[in-house]
Amino acid sequence: MSTEFSYAPLLPTGPDQTEYRLVTDEGVDVVNGPGGRRFLTVDPAALTALTAEAMHDIAHFLRPAHLAQLRSIIDDPAASPNDRFVALDLLRNANIAAGGVLPMCQDTGTAIVMGKRGRHVLTDGSDAEAISRGVWQAYTRLNLRYSQLAPLTMWEERNTGSNLPAQVELYAEDPDGHPDAYKFLFMAKGGGSANKSYLYQETKALLNPTRMMQFLEEKLRLIGTSACPPYHLAVVIGGTSAEYALKTAKYASAKYLDALPTSGSMTAHGFRDLELEAEVLELTRNFGIGAQFGGRYFCHDVRVVRLPRHGASCPVAIAVSCSADRQAVAKITPSGVWLERLETDPARYLPEVTDAQLDTTEVVRVDLNRPMDEIRAELSKYPVKTRLSLTGPLVVARDIAHAKIAERLDAGEPMPQYLRDHAVYYAGPAKTPEGYASGSFGPTTAGRMDAYVEKFQAAGGSMVMLAKGNRSAQVTRSCEQHGGFYLGSIGGPAARLAQDCIKHVEVLEYAELGMEAVWKIEVEDFPAFIVVDDKGNDFFAEVTKPVLTIGRR
Repeated sequence: MSTEFSYAPLLPTGPDQTEYRLVTDEGVDVVNGPGGRRFLTVDPAALTALTAEAMHDIAHFLRPAHLAQLRSIIDDPAASPNDRFVALDLLRNANIAAGGVLPMCQDTGTAIVMGKRGRHVLTDGSDAEAISRGVWQAYTRLNLRYSQLAPLTMWEERNTGSNLPAQVELYAEDPDGHPDAYKFLFMAKGGGSANKSYLYQETKALLNPTRMMQFLEEKLRLIGTSACPPYHLAVVIGGTSAEYALKTAKYASAKYLDALPTSGSMTAHGFRDLELEAEVLELTRNFGIGAQFGGRYFCHDVRVVRLPRHGASCPVAIAVSCSADRQAVAKITPSGVWLERLETDPARYLPEVTDAQLDTTEVVRVDLNRPMDEIRAELSKYPVKTRLSLTGPLVVARDIAHAKIAERLDAGEPMPQYLRDHAVYYAGPAKTPEGYASGSFGPTTAGRMDAYVEKFQAAGGSMVMLAKGNRSAQVTRSCEQHGGFYLGSIGGPAARLAQDCIKHVEVLEYAELGMEAVWKIEVEDFPAFIVVDDKGNDFFAEVTKPVLTIGRR
């Protein structure tokens, strides 16, 4: 069978509806070229300046639509008290971050830049280097965290101290059909949400409504809460390759593909399935996971993209953008250097209500200055999902510190007394601004420390743990055996915790590890929830089990 040639881009996007602001009109010029063509010239300094400005903005500001979605949770009578509490905390966090000092999340992410350069745009060819310089400027000058590790050998790594390298991908393509434009997507992707990117190699058998909804219920529950919901969820079905499906899911989670067509054609382009998006959103509403601690708002919204596929392959990619919804688009045109206008006054989304009006559940105040046995006895009085307010000392330790302490236990040394006497908070701070007790200091993903819990609790340490996200069954078993607890902290409001809750920070051990050191902090009214108790109960155990509800189309 022969057909006439026809072509459509795999991801045909519609008109750009973004509201931009002018960053600068320096470093760009228009020159005449052969054949009467006009060329846009762009200096490397313009690329650097745009990148530095973009990385600043996405660390401190959010899109108005995202903030409006948080506010809608508070206004929704069907939202749970915990949904509303988390949404209010995230809005407060956005207001603090918008001050431009404390970033909205302590994990200020891997810098990801995607650019499309029109055929009439001229640079000196060092675009990736100029963009990376802008990333370097932002991360070294602002109160952001360095997270990138350079592999020195297969087993040895060292923090680069600049958050470089960035992931820079540049394409020769007329953006939106404009040959004299250079357009960009800037993202900061933290480890929590990046680690919740999934690829499944499925078959044609998945492509029917019943099986698809069963599959998605099972897989979406597994995302859990460690990536800080409510999420912007993206599901991509099909793809010319596995990597293309994953990349499409990342772009879709950033709303970059919102203007895709909503139906397919024989040119085999990708499209959004709006009906399935609504069904999947309603599916997540019924999980019971909610905005981290029970409720409806596991997701703000859902994007489902259908791509063409090879007949023998059916990749399915799933990705999320978390409560630190950090991305912005930008463009360079003959009129200057332009960046998406993010919301600099998030206070207008705050409700005119008090905490008491939002809260319909008891808040248990826990004094962390008491001996560990007394703290555990107090926690043992309450069921999982109980909301807590913590005041007193916490020890802070995460991956590398846990590994070092485990080595000491294996060598026959005793558990450090600080882990016996105090609750342990899994976290790593961003840089501390001058005049502040702490930099942004939100929780890290608890599951990464699961392998250490039984060993540590058997040695008398880590009896009360504080972090974000769900944990494995082995942690529940260990807590039941040894009388321990896991408390969930709200993932996302790192700036608010630094400004309002953390009163003092000092290094206890391993100062050479930087943010991975063991710290001691003093907290006041630090919000948390009981997730795993000393009786073998785990709040997330029930809400992560598929019940095989079947959606119909």
